[in-house]
Amino acid sequence: MSVTQKKRMSKRTLEQWLSEYSVSHQNLINKKIHWLCVPAIFVSLLGMGMSLSVWFTLIMSALVLLFYMRLSTPLFMAMGIFILICLSVMTLFPWGFKVWAAVFVVAWIGQFIGHKLEGKKPSFFEDLQFLLIGPAWVANSLMGRKRASES
Repeated sequence: MSVTQKKRMSKRTLEQWLSEYSVSHQNLINKKIHWLCVPAIFVSLLGMGMSLSVWFTLIMSALVLLFYMRLSTPLFMAMGIFILICLSVMTLFPWGFKVWAAVFVVAWIGQFIGHKLEGKKPSFFEDLQFLLIGPAWVANSLMGRKRASES
């Protein structure tokens, strides 16, 4: 991929990211799997991270929030609240690294089952930034926002 392509890709709007992500998430069962598994993956990553290094995990969370802030203030706020909810879940369930890793693996298996049903490969195979767009897509869905392409 050329430098020009990378620059163009990194300047996509939230609407463009969500539209591209939605292409491989049309099947209702795949969508429901993602609504469950994407948050599970996110919280499990935070759980594994907190098990290893609280400061590193908090710094990485702040950097992820900066990515979302660049795309949308409401998304930034929603994801900030979601991270706080994840931290609360980790307080309620003080599981160790191995349990969070198991949640992570099971959730990814679910994701791949969903994509098998969909008949399309996961978006992050094209661009790793889609790993951050998945949670934004779920948040966008939960906020009740739909794009013209979904109507």
